[in-house]
Amino acid sequence: MSFLASPRRLTRMGVLGMNQRNADFIMRYNPRHLYPLVDNKLLTKRLAIDHGIAVPALYAVVREQHEGKDLVGLLGDHEDFVIKPAHGSGGNGILVVSGRFGNSFRKPSGDLITLEAMQHHVSNILSGMYSLGGLPDQAIIEYRVRFDPLFEHISYQGVPDIRVIVFRGVPVAAMVRLPTRASDGKANLHQGAMGIGIDLATGTSRGGVCGGLVGAVHPDTGASTADIRLPHWERILRLAMQCADTVGLGYLGADIVMDRDLGPLMLELNARPGLTVQVANQRGLLLNLRQVERMPTLPTAIEERLALAQSLPMAQPLRMAQSSREPAAAPTGRE
Repeated sequence: MSFLASPRRLTRMGVLGMNQRNADFIMRYNPRHLYPLVDNKLLTKRLAIDHGIAVPALYAVVREQHEGKDLVGLLGDHEDFVIKPAHGSGGNGILVVSGRFGNSFRKPSGDLITLEAMQHHVSNILSGMYSLGGLPDQAIIEYRVRFDPLFEHISYQGVPDIRVIVFRGVPVAAMVRLPTRASDGKANLHQGAMGIGIDLATGTSRGGVCGGLVGAVHPDTGASTADIRLPHWERILRLAMQCADTVGLGYLGADIVMDRDLGPLMLELNARPGLTVQVANQRGLLLNLRQVERMPTLPTAIEERLALAQSLPMAQPLRMAQSSREPAAAPTGRE
């Protein structure tokens, strides 16, 4: 992370590094036996449905190679959808389809993909090309989120998502990840998406980073990403807390999307959320983490935890690089 400060000063400013994240928070607060609940997106989705958590509707699951030959039958009347690996990570293997054009399918970019190419993609998913550890996988076909009009001027083609870091059941940081041309319309920072920080108390955007550079303008639309007030902000935080309560992980990244018709939906969960949220917010994460960690007991009621999250202290802004000569590179750990 190329902040313009010495390592000692970064520590004083509350910047969390990957080794400290792994040792002090992931290993300490995330029991290994609970990882499958978030590493398997199909299991996560079904668990969420059982607990009344709003998620994109599940259309079909492809488990065997021969099932992929009947994609048309599995899709039925659905003309727009998302195909993704159950055990994928970092946005790899996700195929978004926004419509049909004759015997082909249209991606959000306008490019066409044939049925045969889509079947080949599903076959690659099943073979484990995108899965953690390269193990055989399953392909999930689900509802394609229609993003809220709020994001029209600051998103390139794809659907933005909101990453909320939840520690011991309390939200401690958040950012919005905006698709760009470089990310091919996907909201994944390591693929080129833009991240903008969100103030926990108000749900208002601040700061931002894209391609290792700090800024507050979307690289494709040219629109400002600063001072945007997210609708349903407290509902989003409640949803993130409900997800953490459901899976039982103490340190969790909850990815939430804003559908124009359905409102906030949980997209997926992450037991090893990356640290770029600090760059996007231009503030370290450690201050909030330590404050929550020092509390011997925490409220169980979601409304009380919501109030706690929105009262957490605002860390000192970090002085970060602003030009291509001084890139503010994201910390290791994929987003």
